[in-house]
Amino acid sequence: MHLYDALLMECDTLEIEVYEKERMENKGLYGDNVIWINKWLPSILEKYCILAEEIGHHYTTAGDIFDLTSIENRKQELRARAWAYEKLVPLTKLVQAHKLHIANRYELADFLNVTEDFLDDALDWYKSKYGLYVPIDNFTICFEPLGVIEMFDWIETTTYKS
Repeated sequence: MHLYDALLMECDTLEIEVYEKERMENKGLYGDNVIWINKWLPSILEKYCILAEEIGHHYTTAGDIFDLTSIENRKQELRARAWAYEKLVPLTKLVQAHKLHIANRYELADFLNVTEDFLDDALDWYKSKYGLYVPIDNFTICFEPLGVIEMFDWIETTTYKS
């Protein structure tokens, strides 16, 4: 089962209807517990990323936010995207990718099952939220350049003989 199908099952649990629709100007829309996904998106990965953002609207937005010239509407749009970024690109997965020796953005996007554009946007959002780095347990995730630094416990085990 693809992760897109898992999100569709999550929508069922939330009682959100999901439809793939032709002739949409937008990639996705959410309103009144209904999500419409553009049927002609080029890949299942893009549909997955868009569906996550639309679920984010379910959790984080209220009212009609089509007019993105409104600052409040842009904030709501960003909250929905942020929800999707944290859902699909959690910081713990970046640490896991480091442990698996994933070496570049292409491999990282593949590991996370997201598009490279979505990954780049998520990393930019994390950088705007945390700055250039964020500590997670015994790791530090650096956003520019992207990397993970692993800390280790230094225990003095030397015994001295007199």
